Amino acid sequence: MLANYPLLAGLALVVVSTCLYGFGMSLNDIIDRRRDSTLASHRPLPSGRISITTAHVICTLLGFGAIGAGAIYARLSGQGYQPLVILIGTALLITFYDLAGKYLVALGLVTLGLIRFFHALIPAPQGPLIWHPLLLMNHTTVLSLVAYRWEQKRPALTKAHWWAVLGMLVAIDAILIVLEIGEAAWRGQGSMIRNLGISPALVGPGIAAGVFVVVAWQIRRRRERRIAGQMLMLYGLLWLIVYDVTFVAGHVDLLSASALLMLLPVAYAAVQLMRWWGRIVALSQRPEFRRAEI
Repeated sequence: MLANYPLLAGLALVVVSTCLYGFGMSLNDIIDRRRDSTLASHRPLPSGRISITTAHVICTLLGFGAIGAGAIYARLSGQGYQPLVILIGTALLITFYDLAGKYLVALGLVTLGLIRFFHALIPAPQGPLIWHPLLLMNHTTVLSLVAYRWEQKRPALTKAHWWAVLGMLVAIDAILIVLEIGEAAWRGQGSMIRNLGISPALVGPGIAAGVFVVVAWQIRRRRERRIAGQMLMLYGLLWLIVYDVTFVAGHVDLLSASALLMLLPVAYAAVQLMRWWGRIVALSQRPEFRRAEI
């Protein structure tokens, strides 16, 4: 059925991703509104430009919008309820991160990677290609860990945090690969290497990962640590599109990969536009004065 409605199915996935992102951001703003009233009073909720009731309505609509679009995609794709179940699980992980995970340091950083992993599984949960979501998960987790360190966030990272994050990541990788091997053996179709999707098509994503290490090193070498952390996070999230492009080039065709690559400058421009707008809004707010205590 998916072949009969490719455009509609693609639009449904776009709505899923957009609504999931908006749901996570709006929920985070709702939860952080009291802290933001002190540290970032210019934001929509603390400044009063958006009421808390409106914020809850928007968050709820975005959540149900993602589920509704996911149900449409599941129906069109003919994959049963698996895409919808994974979508709901992803939304629950986002909720956990916003409510508690971001305060738990190591567990929160790993949760970010798991969110990216399951998000990437939504379009094709029954597909044999596991390396794409695995790469996105590992990239997001390590990226978040390093950016957290460079930005000197609190609570500060300790050696225990580093070992916990990397240890959990290796364990999750091993479990997922073993599960994939077990499923491949149960299917009994071809060799284990073939069923795992190990092929020359993985060279492109591997090169992309190596290039990003060089990019990260250049960012750190040229920028002050906190600024470097912010830039690393921005470029690292945009780099997810590069990974998508390399997998599409290796497993679909170069034309589709080229079309997908066009999203990279669009996404970068959108981020810069939002930053510019945020600065304009901040400047338009009434300045706050506090009496100095001597």
